[in-house]
Amino acid sequence: MRIRSLLIGILALAVSVASAESGDKAYKVYNEDGTIYYGDSVPPEYSDYEKEVLNEHAVTIDTIEGRKSDEELAAERAAAIMARQKELQLRADKALLATYLSIEEIQMHRDRRIELFQAQSRVTELYLRNLQRQLEKLEREASRFAPYSNDPDAEIINPELVSDITVTKNTIERHESNLAKFQNEEQVIIARFAGDISRFKSLKGMQ
Repeated sequence: MRIRSLLIGILALAVSVASAESGDKAYKVYNEDGTIYYGDSVPPEYSDYEKEVLNEHAVTIDTIEGRKSDEELAAERAAAIMARQKELQLRADKALLATYLSIEEIQMHRDRRIELFQAQSRVTELYLRNLQRQLEKLEREASRFAPYSNDPDAEIINPELVSDITVTKNTIERHESNLAKFQNEEQVIIARFAGDISRFKSLKGMQ
């Protein structure tokens, strides 16, 4: 072991002298079995290993990472995601504490937002009732004409009436979709503010 250490030291000294003379950096590489390589360049078979950069005094001045395994890369990505999530949470906490002074303020803001969606829902529901009555009237009128009438002598329906029915049905579908969206957004707001209240209590030590 002594002889091996002595040889390694001599080799490192020789490399450092050569580096000083050439002005280039030297490299020190440990492979899997612990063997140490010194040189002013890194052979291809050592390219995947971590490398130490040495100055003219054989002192490590930098480290070049080796090739990482799939597990190490996955761990780094997971750590980066966690760090990003932590940063976003800290920002959200700071904004929450800067925006509200009490639970009551959060609840007031929530109620105003909910009232807005409820007002939109009420207007849409009223409009839908009017549209539905209009559609029923158009369909009653259409029932007197072929192909909706049972009368074999019934006249063919006017194309404009067909168009009115189609447009009314499409409008009803569109506003029903809007109503569902308003109702869904109301629930999202309720859930979000519930989370804000819970987080505010936690940050203020109220739980």
